[in-house]
Amino acid sequence: MAVNVVYETKAKATGGRDGVAETLSGSLKVDLATPKELGGAGGAGNNPEELFAAGYAACFIGALKFVGGQEKVAVPADTAIVATVGIGPRSEGGFGLEVALEVSLPGLDKEVAQDLVVKAHEVCPYSNATRGNIDVKLSIA
Repeated sequence: MAVNVVYETKAKATGGRDGVAETLSGSLKVDLATPKELGGAGGAGNNPEELFAAGYAACFIGALKFVGGQEKVAVPADTAIVATVGIGPRSEGGFGLEVALEVSLPGLDKEVAQDLVVKAHEVCPYSNATRGNIDVKLSIA
């Protein structure tokens, strides 16, 4: 499966879950903190699951807009997605993730919204990257 890359970015993390992550362009820099539930101290920093949730939610809205354009359906400006990312030990060993995307498409008929969400899940790069690896649950708010 070849990808015709039209954009790429680089980020660097140091210190692991209690360090710093930043883009090499300098546009983003976040302090990281391990949640208490994973044995850390918690604190003001973010964690990789939060960053993944934010990225997936934003990317999925982009996929909705792409599909909406193809289907000639206006995606509402106030479309929002709450992405829930869970992490925990796998029965096979190691750790795994699961994701739930709660999609809000205010003013759209539920059937039209459902169709857009299903089609967006097929084109979203995050969905394609996780398909077969992570359980992703989709719902309409």
